[in-house]
Amino acid sequence: MPTDCLFRDDSYLKQCEARVLAVTEQGIVLDRTVFYAASGGQPGDAGALAASDGTRLVIDNAIYTDAAKTEIAHVPAPGSPALKVGDAVTALIDWEKRYGRMRMHTALHLLSAVLPYAVTGGSVGESEGRLDFDIPDAGLDKDAITAKLAEMVARNAAVSHRWISDAELAANPGLVKTMSVQPPMGSGRVRLIEIEGLDLQPCGGTHVRGLAEIGTVRVTQIEKKGKLNRRVRLAFVS
Repeated sequence: MPTDCLFRDDSYLKQCEARVLAVTEQGIVLDRTVFYAASGGQPGDAGALAASDGTRLVIDNAIYTDAAKTEIAHVPAPGSPALKVGDAVTALIDWEKRYGRMRMHTALHLLSAVLPYAVTGGSVGESEGRLDFDIPDAGLDKDAITAKLAEMVARNAAVSHRWISDAELAANPGLVKTMSVQPPMGSGRVRLIEIEGLDLQPCGGTHVRGLAEIGTVRVTQIEKKGKLNRRVRLAFVS
């Protein structure tokens, strides 16, 4: 049963009203949700489901139940009270964690623009993140990359999304930067994230609306991971 993924059109929604469609071994499926499901190196949201009778379930994670990423299961904490099909609930995310991940995910898109190499892996956290690049010869300078990121953030370029068809993406393979994770195809459309004048790539993740929201970010470490892989780690500077 497809879930209406409200976060894809508005990453700033913190809660929504929803109805329980199914209760499975994987978790609770709602007709609509603000919970981002784990994908593309970004963890699933945590938060709570509040029922109209006062029942409150702590949600530890959100996951996709299918390869096409159309249905989301909300994973309750162990020992949570039960919900049943048809129950009305309010879905509420842990906004502090989500917003940190939005800022970091957008910063990692900038990093992929500073280092225009194929991306072989990545991870998005609320205060730290990383990308792995296919770079034969390292020669990377932490301070130089940090300075370029700061220049980009200072531009406060707008961040927006739009949808293209599977066929349009297939006709423009250069949009895909990731080697290990391909954008989900099969539903007929693919979501693009555009940082005005700086970056354009398929992505299902959550992002800030303007680069100034990222704040100060720096490269903390560059690691060699195999003959061709270089891991570049970012962290926010408080």
